[in-house]
Order: sequence, then structure tokens, then C-alpha cells
Amino acid sequence: MVVSMTVHGGRIVASICHAIILSVFVSGSIEAWAYEEVAVSNGGTVTGTVQFSGELPPPTSFELRRYPDQVFCGALSDGSGYRLLQEVAVGAQQGLKDVIVTIEGVEKGKPFESTETKLEANICQFVPFVSVMREHHPLTVTNLDNVSHDLQIYERDQEHVFIMFHRPALTKSGTSDTIRFTGNRSAVIMQCGMHPYMQGHGLAVENPYYAITGLEGTFEIKDLPAGTYRIKAWHPTLGDKEQSVTVAANGTTSLGFSFEAK
Repeated sequence: MVVSMTVHGGRIVASICHAIILSVFVSGSIEAWAYEEVAVSNGGTVTGTVQFSGELPPPTSFELRRYPDQVFCGALSDGSGYRLLQEVAVGAQQGLKDVIVTIEGVEKGKPFESTETKLEANICQFVPFVSVMREHHPLTVTNLDNVSHDLQIYERDQEHVFIMFHRPALTKSGTSDTIRFTGNRSAVIMQCGMHPYMQGHGLAVENPYYAITGLEGTFEIKDLPAGTYRIKAWHPTLGDKEQSVTVAANGTTSLGFSFEAK
């Protein structure tokens, strides 16, 4: 039997269902929703730009002397004994960096380029700052630093944060763990318990039709089967935007997103 827990009137209430029925239902649903990799001919392309408007939020500052490895991690300081964490990065033309743009609802199409997400701990920062991940696939973190890190990975939604895994001594050997979400969550936040300015973010994708913006804020997604889809732009601190996009065979569709300062 499977027991699910809910809160009712301040009390935890258990609901019991038959595991066999639930297992058949869930496994059938997963199989039906699984992305299928096929050869794509006459695919279309989506291009665009993500812009930022308003006043750029100031970076969060951390006084290095309060945390371990002050000298080593201070290689990226502001010169006054502080380490800065800038979570919103904007280019010269107001392009918004670190936005993951995804095409939603693609059932079959081109193959994934990689089955693994790779991160580096480099001068007490996660590189890259924003990553794409996949459910039930590995996340490998390599430590290039001469100091240890306290790696903490959390899954999150708009209201909750839950620990996914914790590696309290990330040494040169690094670590590799499998991403497993609970519920409908798909976002991840990473941090080091020893160096709090060391943070990063991730988003799980269901298909390979995605792009991550640089300082120009531009993106390009190729080899998309013709059709109409939802396209989403996700930023780890500014939220997400969605709109509809129609792609013709061998065609190119351009659109834009705009995020405002909070």
C-alpha cells in the first residue's frame, strides 16, 4: 500500500491507496509523456531577444572575513574585502543574461546533445551560474579549487524549498548524483554552506529545445518540428514569461520577452 499525507485542521491525515493500481497508472502516464528522439527534416527555427527594463538590482555583498578561505575566495573580491553576488546580469543593450528559454509540449524531435549536466566549482563560484538539467539524469560537480566546499542542492517552487542532496566535503574528486524531483517541481538552487556567496541555479527540461541567453539576451532554437507551441523564458530570480509561437517547416519565427525590475 501507498500512504499519502495531507494536513487537515492542523492534523496530518493519511490516505491509503492500492500500490498496484497507482503503479500501473503512473508508469503508463510516464511512458505516454516520454519525449521521443527522432530524425527531424524541414525543421523550423525560433529566434529572439530577452530584454530587461528598470533599475538593475544591486548585488548582494558578503564580508569575506566572516567565512572560511578568505584569501583564496578573495581572488574575486571587490578589492575592499567583500565578495559580490550579482543575480541579475544585463548587457550594454539591456539584454538579460541567464534566461533559460524552452519550447513546451514537444512530444518528439531531435536528440539531446548530452545526458549529463556538468558544473564546476571555480574560485568559489558555480560555473555556469545557470544550468539546464534532466530528471533521472546525472549532475556532476567538479571542484577546481584548492579548498573544500559544502555542496547543497535544493529543489524549489514558488513557495517551498526541499533538500535534494547534500555533499558536505566536495573535494578535488567531485561528485555525481542523479536528479530526482518530487511533485511538479523543476527548479533547482545550489549553494555552498561554507561560502554563502557561492550560489547557482538550474531548471529541468523535458526536451532539447532550449537556449540560455548571454549578455546580449539573444537566443536561437533550431530543428523544431512545424507546429504551434508555448515558449517560456525563465530567470532564477525574476520569474518566467510565456507566449505562443507558431513555427513553419524550414521557417524562422522571431519574438521577444521583456522582464521588469522587481
